[in-house]
Amino acid sequence: MPEIPGSSSPRGDGSSAAEERGGVSRSTSGRIEISRDEVAHLADLARIDLSDAELEHLAPQLSVILESVASIKEAAADEIPPTSHALPLTNVFRDDVVTPGLTAEQALAMAPASEEQRFSVPRILGEEA
Repeated sequence: MPEIPGSSSPRGDGSSAAEERGGVSRSTSGRIEISRDEVAHLADLARIDLSDAELEHLAPQLSVILESVASIKEAAADEIPPTSHALPLTNVFRDDVVTPGLTAEQALAMAPASEEQRFSVPRILGEEA
């Protein structure tokens, strides 16, 4: 059975705390299964209130997730270095080029109203304190 982080037993016998509670186990068909009680325990730890129907619905879904994680772990090879991207990243941005900006007169020329070389806008907060 693949090791589930945080569930290994200090005894070193391969059993886990979850198995001792009747939780995560491998069925006779080799599938990883998580019990309804284990889902309820996880929900309590996460402080999530789940109904009985939700617990029954989530148990098989979490089993599928655990199986997917286990299959990825099995496929991982030590000789393949971990990567964050499948392809190397390159900078796709253009180089920064300094260009002249607008002068105050050019910027204010397009404004509906200006006063003392500033944009003039309607007051929206009322009286100042």
